Amino acid sequence: MNFEEILANFLNYLDANKGYSYNTLLAYKNDILEFNNFVISEKFQKDCLSLRNERAAKAFISHLNMNDEKETSINRKLSSLRTFYDYLVNLDLVKANFFTDLKGPKIPKRLPKIIKEDEIKMMFQSCDLKDDLGFRNYLILELLYGLGLRVSELCNLKINNLDFSRKEIRIYGKGSKERIGVMFDSLEEDLKHYLNINRVHLLMKTDNVKEEYLLLNRNGKKLSTRGIRVILDKIISDCNETFHIYPHMLRHSFATALLNNGADLRSVQELLGHESLRTTQIYTHVSYEKIKEEYSISHPRALKENKTRQNQSKKD
Repeated sequence: MNFEEILANFLNYLDANKGYSYNTLLAYKNDILEFNNFVISEKFQKDCLSLRNERAAKAFISHLNMNDEKETSINRKLSSLRTFYDYLVNLDLVKANFFTDLKGPKIPKRLPKIIKEDEIKMMFQSCDLKDDLGFRNYLILELLYGLGLRVSELCNLKINNLDFSRKEIRIYGKGSKERIGVMFDSLEEDLKHYLNINRVHLLMKTDNVKEEYLLLNRNGKKLSTRGIRVILDKIISDCNETFHIYPHMLRHSFATALLNNGADLRSVQELLGHESLRTTQIYTHVSYEKIKEEYSISHPRALKENKTRQNQSKKD
């Protein structure tokens, strides 16, 4: 088999065994093609399957660094190539994985961006509930902020994922892992209203009356991840605001709100569908920042110290 055939088989393997999304598979493909083109252009070998040592792998990392690639991008490409070469080694197509011991750049820890509660309230209030699309947009906010869904999880929700008798929503996350979302009372009412009225109106605009996905666009078809981002931008515009948000910020805000109001970290991990508790723990840092903020504006000692510093600054 040539390189193109092996790459196609590898992507099929990931799709069948890992359940990766289309975007993830595309990222793997682009990362591997980029390395293969680098190997050819720099004349290391005829392709990346013919390498005999890790010299090309190290040169590729240096190349990425010299081109000011982001740390996250470099580490993602390293991960893609490690997985690809593991696959090649297991099939005896290459002798060694040259990326196993290569370390990527350290990624500086960044606290997730969240949306303030008053801003979220304003977003909900901007939705026109008398309009089919307005009500759908309100429901999108409820699902993103109320359940902490990823945007891909939101778009892939199907009607048969809703269990009104148990007040549960089956959510399929990364790697097709299943978790249960809580269908709280107001969400249950809004889902029923949307299914019985608004969604029916949207379905009238398409021939596919058996559409299985929950959220539809104005043409009665499945709503895309890009469509969700456009909707959020419109909601912000309708609020007469100019700040930019993206869907994952509502997921961050969901987790932070739970922890700020006393939720157990393990419970938040389950609700988010995180495989590792370490991933969830980043939200405890966000909550700690909130605690420090509240302390600085509430405790007499902190107020006195802040006032002293302000007076000293004016004198200087």
